[in-house]
Amino acid sequence: MIKTGSPVISIYTEMTPNPETMKFVANKLLYPGKSIDFPDAESAKPSPLATELFGFPFIKAVFIASNFVTLTKTPDAEWMDVTPSIRQFLKDYLEEGKEVINEDEIVEVKKESSNEVLADDDDVVKRIKELLENYVKPAVEMDGGAIQFKSYNDGVVNLMMQGSCSGCPSSMITLKSGIEGMMKRMIPEVKEVVAEAE
Repeated sequence: MIKTGSPVISIYTEMTPNPETMKFVANKLLYPGKSIDFPDAESAKPSPLATELFGFPFIKAVFIASNFVTLTKTPDAEWMDVTPSIRQFLKDYLEEGKEVINEDEIVEVKKESSNEVLADDDDVVKRIKELLENYVKPAVEMDGGAIQFKSYNDGVVNLMMQGSCSGCPSSMITLKSGIEGMMKRMIPEVKEVVAEAE
């Protein structure tokens, strides 16, 4: 029997360039216009959804964005074996209307890295963040990841890889040939782009 008033949630999966991660896409917004990375169970406190996902013994990391969750598994688990149970869990969780992110808890945790342009950012940092937001973000989100600005010093841009980008074999190629190349062309002050491990 279909309950009226509650939307039917559908979840589909997409492979990512990182074989250890899978993108679970919902037909519902989970975290509109934002993303948050939980590299381990301890960091998942602000998200009841992430906390429950870490209950699966093979889940190593959880990344939540607009309308998808990217999960990183342990090497001993096979996606083929675990995907159906995760899809069903996410479908039930979202259909019950449970909380995905508790914003109040995030304010307490407050991420130090953001692509948001701040008033005290200098001109180069503003241009770097705008480039990340407008060009890099849409591309890496398609692959189930995110890249956050950490710092800029003496021509070196420090970025943090999240979601499927974290630990992905091809993320270094993306970083060096894609992002670094584009930044050097569009922002002459940038000499190098490096990734910071969490």
